Amino acid sequence: MSARMSLHPGIHGYARGDFTAVRQAFAENFSRRRELGAACCVYYRGERVVDLWGGVRDKATGAPWERDTMALVFSATKGMAAVTVALAHSRGWLDFDERVCTYWPEFAQNGKERITVRQLLAHQAGLFGFDEPVDAGVIADPDRLAAIMARQRPEWAPGERQAYHAISLGFYQGELVRRVDPQHRTLGQVFQDEIATPLGLEFYIRLPASVPDTRLAPLVMRNPFLNIAELSPRLFPAFLNKRSVFYRSLVANPGTLVALDPDTIYARDLEAPSGGGVGTARALAHTYGVLATGGAELGMRPDTLHELTAPPVPPRHGFHDACVLGDIRFSLGFMRPSPDWSFGGPRSFGAPGAGGSFGYADPDAGIGYGYVCNRMGKSRNDPRDVALRAAMTSAATSA
Repeated sequence: MSARMSLHPGIHGYARGDFTAVRQAFAENFSRRRELGAACCVYYRGERVVDLWGGVRDKATGAPWERDTMALVFSATKGMAAVTVALAHSRGWLDFDERVCTYWPEFAQNGKERITVRQLLAHQAGLFGFDEPVDAGVIADPDRLAAIMARQRPEWAPGERQAYHAISLGFYQGELVRRVDPQHRTLGQVFQDEIATPLGLEFYIRLPASVPDTRLAPLVMRNPFLNIAELSPRLFPAFLNKRSVFYRSLVANPGTLVALDPDTIYARDLEAPSGGGVGTARALAHTYGVLATGGAELGMRPDTLHELTAPPVPPRHGFHDACVLGDIRFSLGFMRPSPDWSFGGPRSFGAPGAGGSFGYADPDAGIGYGYVCNRMGKSRNDPRDVALRAAMTSAATSA
């Protein structure tokens, strides 16, 4: 049984009767937590039990957030890129413990010959920055980008330590997928053909020119210093130091910034798999909901799903991340729960995005969760997202 929204004039959608707490939290985000426009969706044991949207899509015009409004989700895109790589594993195109250069021979340059796929996807390859310029023109030319990545020298031996590959990881994933796919498609195209289309998702890692601006939510940006302060005061010096891991991974890389376009809201026909994805909360929740309940709709093999939920393998120096200076954990392209970034149960996997967007799967609870917004907030434990997840968890526990 569904409960229609009546708590706020700008909110639409539904929540199943036992998930009305999520509906209440979503409404309170607008009345108490400065929400502008947003959407939240929850799949529970294969059923869509929450599907809410509301507020203002475009602050400049006052246009409302519609059912099919999409937003840039920044690093929540990493989850969809990781699902694409997992699909490649499930199809037998690659092995997580094989060396990257087995599939991409040119990658073996400059000390990268021993890096495994698993180490690369766990941010343990020391390839968080680029020594050569990478701009929109390079990103648009996969061959040029691949040559630059092949020449890049890692900062340490594979598996030695961990540093968040904030932007670069997606480009390495993209070239790996292009090499192993029998049709040599880009990661964004494989995602569209093999995941988005079969599931009917409204999500793009490569946003086509055909999507009208009226479907896109312009972001209301936030002072980046606030996000840095909330992550850790220790990051302020790193933000200002052009030689720091944080600066080289996040500040000096253009991958997500080029996704913003002043004329078309978001860039079109450009792939930045670490942070350029555009889509709905429904798409995130649906994808993770499928993975949380066995992956049958995508033909995922049980051994692939076992890999996704297995405990992360720590680098030799532990999970302390050299980029964000905290204990965060990654496995196979996904973020995993950790002392510094808690979500779901211990086997959960997903990806948060700068500003508040989040999507993840919790196989033990049978949950797929997605939240997207246009007013940029905290990048970790944003009060809007925390309130929604707390209400969802309580509802699922009682269901």
